[in-house]
Amino acid sequence: MKLKKIIYILPVAAIMILAATGCNKNKFNINKNINNPTDSTVTYDVVLPAALHASGTIIASQWGPIQNWMGYWARSGTYAPNVIEETYEITTGFGNGIWNACYDNNYDYQIVQSKAGQAGGGFYEGIARIMKAQNFQILVDVYGDVPYTQALKGGGNPTPAYDDDLNIYKDLFRQLDTAIGLIKAAVVTANNPNKNIATNDIMFGGDKGKWVRFANTLKLRLLIHAYAVAGINKAAEMAIITAEGSGFLGVGENAQVQPGYVADKPNPFYTTYINTTAGAQTANNVYYRANKWGIDYYGWDGDPRRPRFYVAGEDGLVGVPYGLPPINANASPKLAGIGPGVGRTNSSPQAILTSAESFFLQAEARQRGIITAGPTASALLTTAIEESFNFVGATGAAGYISGNATYPDVDYAGVAQGPGGPVGGLFTILSQKWFALNAINTLEIWTDYRRVPYTEVATNIIATPTANDAPNDHFVYADGGGFTPGPTISVAPQNTTTRIPVRYLYPQTEYNYNPANAPAGITRYSRIFWDLN
Repeated sequence: MKLKKIIYILPVAAIMILAATGCNKNKFNINKNINNPTDSTVTYDVVLPAALHASGTIIASQWGPIQNWMGYWARSGTYAPNVIEETYEITTGFGNGIWNACYDNNYDYQIVQSKAGQAGGGFYEGIARIMKAQNFQILVDVYGDVPYTQALKGGGNPTPAYDDDLNIYKDLFRQLDTAIGLIKAAVVTANNPNKNIATNDIMFGGDKGKWVRFANTLKLRLLIHAYAVAGINKAAEMAIITAEGSGFLGVGENAQVQPGYVADKPNPFYTTYINTTAGAQTANNVYYRANKWGIDYYGWDGDPRRPRFYVAGEDGLVGVPYGLPPINANASPKLAGIGPGVGRTNSSPQAILTSAESFFLQAEARQRGIITAGPTASALLTTAIEESFNFVGATGAAGYISGNATYPDVDYAGVAQGPGGPVGGLFTILSQKWFALNAINTLEIWTDYRRVPYTEVATNIIATPTANDAPNDHFVYADGGGFTPGPTISVAPQNTTTRIPVRYLYPQTEYNYNPANAPAGITRYSRIFWDLN
């Protein structure tokens, strides 16, 4: 892995945080050795808020292409085609921001973990371990095998080996166990090593219970992703969570960072996809418009969240087929854009993991028997839908559910609408998760799409106007409700494939600087370990 910057990116993020936290930016010295993760001028309490803000930025800003692939957004006709993305012919130069951002962010957390651990600041160390685990989960879910045990050593090992993706997942459970223990045992006083945690923890304000529930929810996400993998003992891992006793993120408990975003230091999603600090429309806001399949699917179900996920353009709540060549009819101003339910305001907190996602994970775990007690899968799903409505500022969840009675994409007790089609249960949970996480956690939707074979929920073979190759090896949305199954494939005239990639390729820098370790022979259809379809 090419050596990444560690210290010199921190002041950029930290300067924004410091105005809100009162920390002294002079504690940073950008002229120190950038590969030294224990630089004496950097203190873990100052690094933590900057690192948490950077984590929010990763969730906010790295997923545009997958938004398009999963049927939420599409390129407007104001821009020339993105041929690499829209033909799925991705390269080693495609999407490198995820790799770079996650490793840069984890270098920062390594500083917090190491220095807080040396000082006895267990609360800080525990948070760093949790956030590192989330970043490594992201890296595995996008790339598979990645540098892990030998990573984050700076100049001590500039060419780390790659670890097996399953083994990384297995170790993340133990890292989260350690983090939970550290946080629960932490003593906070005004002058001990855990001082100022309520201020520097810009996600939960030093709330131990919320951090533990967040860690348990991350564990549940790992279990759900790997539900079909024999190498992870789901019952044993769930028993550890149950014995710990804190549960998962509950009603209204959204994991989100808030360092004090304001107009000139705005929420990262807002400043990436809505408006600049000067109040002008961002280039991304012009580029990304509503995907016709997605916005029409919300309309087909009469979903009250549609005007929260999308804002009307000159022609109303209309979208463009993904990959359509530029024409006047699909110029950006005419199309629906990114809505206020996800863009929110420049001063809104940045979500990292919402309570809605927590309840969707719980519902699937209950459905699969990973969780064996407590509310039913149906009840957990209803709560997940209600939490989604609350998060995006919509009303009418009960009417939405009752108004779509018997239809399996909304009704947990729904029935097949055609021979061999899906029924409720798991199909409903995953479908509703698609409706809820638009622009909030798109990676989770792409993961669902890849990990769950359609044969789990239906027996028919899909034949659609926009065919998707071998549809039974991935999840198919919208089937069984009378709407076109999808997500639909790009209509770019250069497109010769009907298959959405199931991974990103390793950055070219890995082959340039770490060629002895970077895996060879990887294609966009090389599967992640939990993708057994």
